[in-house]
Amino acid sequence: MNKKDNYAVIMAGGVGSRFWPVSKTSYPKQFHDMLGTGKSLLQQTFLRLSKIVPSTQILILTNSEYVDLVNKQLPEIDMDQVIAEPAMRNTAPCILLSALKIYKENPKARMIVAPSDHWIEDEEAFTKDVNQAFEACSSEDLLMTLGVKPTFPNTGYGYIKFKNEDSANVKMVETFTEKPDYPTAKSFLKSGNYLWNAGIFIWKSSYIIDQYQAYLPEMFSIFEKSLFKLNTKAEHSFLEEYYSGFENISIDYGILEKATNVGVIEASFDWSDLGTWGSLHNQLPKDENENVSINAQSIFIETTNTILRTSKDKVTVVKGLDNYIIVENEDSLVILPKQDEQEIKTIRNLVMDKFGKHYG
Repeated sequence: MNKKDNYAVIMAGGVGSRFWPVSKTSYPKQFHDMLGTGKSLLQQTFLRLSKIVPSTQILILTNSEYVDLVNKQLPEIDMDQVIAEPAMRNTAPCILLSALKIYKENPKARMIVAPSDHWIEDEEAFTKDVNQAFEACSSEDLLMTLGVKPTFPNTGYGYIKFKNEDSANVKMVETFTEKPDYPTAKSFLKSGNYLWNAGIFIWKSSYIIDQYQAYLPEMFSIFEKSLFKLNTKAEHSFLEEYYSGFENISIDYGILEKATNVGVIEASFDWSDLGTWGSLHNQLPKDENENVSINAQSIFIETTNTILRTSKDKVTVVKGLDNYIIVENEDSLVILPKQDEQEIKTIRNLVMDKFGKHYG
């Protein structure tokens, strides 16, 4: 397999509001060192993909407000590798844009699409799985995705049902299900032929473009008329004129749930989408009482199963808490039971309404 035909698209335009108050609209979570490694989630994702894809062939899709942050954190990339979305839309428009740009540069291109904010520990296994997916979509027309074997009935993830009769590593997808309720998620685990949807996709740029033409023809036709503008100075004006009018739809709903040739490989690496403070707590080293401390000089007294994150080197003493989230930054302090972490978005909105939007 020729590595020069491998391309990558990192989606880095989200706000990450469930990680408020650290993640804010002005500085979202993908630009933070959430794991205390010395690198932001975006930087970690870029380094991970650069082992599979030439670094000059990695595109960063982000909101126009975050272009300067991307350039600051990834100074080694060229300006034309950063694609600025003038409006926040879902994943379908940005993936079509990147596929067309890549195809125009290299009609033989294969591409991986990955979020910028996932946790993947075993990068060697990740590389192996992605290369296997590249091979699969090169040998035949397939839309490939990576699925993660469920370990508990998580209601915050999407699920992929694969056909049981397939014994090969690449299994054909039967259905996608978005965020089921708890009883449904339990039944998925029991059945044994469901995987968590990791949101990582691999395909030939030419084949995914064909799928847009078939299933999202209106969106495709707008791009097709202005194809000559892509990868030129005229691209910016085209996006400014049309992008905000594109349908706000995900690649899952727009393409994958309708397409017939969708394959999945069960990931051989540990994975988390790092969607909440609780999921971050699960991934980090803990003390003997299951507490996690990030950045703080911390003392835990009669405290268990708690995650603490403060500004750098802040001395912090916590006593008498169990199963809590404690997060502090330069202008906010949040303390709440971990079981209520899904309320963080609502709390963020309340704070912005009362004290001003700059707090969100």
